[in-house]
Amino acid sequence: MKKSLLIFCTIVAPLAATPVLANDSTVTGAAGGAVTGAIVGGPVGAAVGGVVGAIAGTALNPPPREVVTYVRERPVPTAKPVIIREEVRVGTKLPRQVVLTPVPDRPDYSYAIVNKERVIVDPQTYVVVGVVN
Repeated sequence: MKKSLLIFCTIVAPLAATPVLANDSTVTGAAGGAVTGAIVGGPVGAAVGGVVGAIAGTALNPPPREVVTYVRERPVPTAKPVIIREEVRVGTKLPRQVVLTPVPDRPDYSYAIVNKERVIVDPQTYVVVGVVN
């Protein structure tokens, strides 16, 4: 039991001590993943869970408020609507055929209207990072 606790603390403590160097969601994801992994798989599960949680926490970092506001206020384009089979939600990867509109002054964000929903997209990966209602 002491060995498991020591290994767990060795993995989680550095993650909690470096929030300045990482996004909050990365740290939260890593810590949550480590805890879940430790419960399910012991020390090895904690290590694997921490890595997976950090990746998931980074991927789900929501767009800033000003980007959401900008996308929400844009008029709906009159072009043919884009429909895909998959449900559009955060984490969905859009097909490269979807035309993205860049957000001015924020080159790391673009948007599109897919399945009649406004979505904020990472233009490098085409992964949906936000759905605007």
